[in-house]
Amino acid sequence: MVPGDRAECSAGLQCEKRSMVFRPGTAFGDGTIRLLGRDEARPLIEKVYDEVRTGAVGRPDRTDRSWDSRLFDEPEARAGATSLRFAVHQDPGGHITGYALYRIRSAVDVLGNDASAVQVMEFVATCHQAYAALWRFLAGIDLVPWIEYEAAVDEPLPHLLTDPRAVRSTQVDRLWVRLVDVDRALAGRRYATPLDLVLDVEDGFCPWNTGRYRLQADGDAVSCERTHDPADLRLTSTELGAAFLGGTTLASLAAAGRVSELQPGALARATSAFRGEREPFYPGGWAFPAY
Repeated sequence: MVPGDRAECSAGLQCEKRSMVFRPGTAFGDGTIRLLGRDEARPLIEKVYDEVRTGAVGRPDRTDRSWDSRLFDEPEARAGATSLRFAVHQDPGGHITGYALYRIRSAVDVLGNDASAVQVMEFVATCHQAYAALWRFLAGIDLVPWIEYEAAVDEPLPHLLTDPRAVRSTQVDRLWVRLVDVDRALAGRRYATPLDLVLDVEDGFCPWNTGRYRLQADGDAVSCERTHDPADLRLTSTELGAAFLGGTTLASLAAAGRVSELQPGALARATSAFRGEREPFYPGGWAFPAY
């Protein structure tokens, strides 16, 4: 196994539907939600996914084969739940602005209580009205007391509700990152703030990565090249992999003794630059409880 460190975790959400009361003034918009068949829904949701993916961190591009795998729905893939259902949101102008893929699973917990759940397999929205409307739709599905969803750790859903405790969250390991070519990887991403920093990197597994790199970034102008200049931070490729997507912070790694600040202020600058507006999220799987 290639050594690396966790760059992104997700949140396993369990929502108690009877407590999901939306805050007064929530903007649901005037759009509509339709339940579509797979063949009709697929080209629509592919476009929505691509629109959101380009502005998100952690969501991969999907080929036709990737979509085939994501939407695989043979009985053995359902774990006792229903077939996959496609809820698609359309705004008043006719544009598709979101979708939710879900199943319904019947279950009873160890105490004999109804643990049936709407299992949300994927949820994507391009605007907050579609986001709120789709959650209202899911919360309104009858005769099922729970909703389960694996989401980003900063999922906005609790902030839509009068009681955020209606949404219970459990941390789930999701994505591990290993940088094989440090200079290409760091030059290939964008940074939240301008940055001019020298990193002293050690890599025992991929020794060609070991050395110093000057990372310069200002908007879309990013370069990362070898240098002999004095270093500002010292770390290994493991820490770089953990921080690469903008979730794990360099400051938290430094607090654990895993990143050394060699020049005052360098750690704060690097931490701010590597962070993103939202937590990274890789929609690669589902962590549903078993009863």
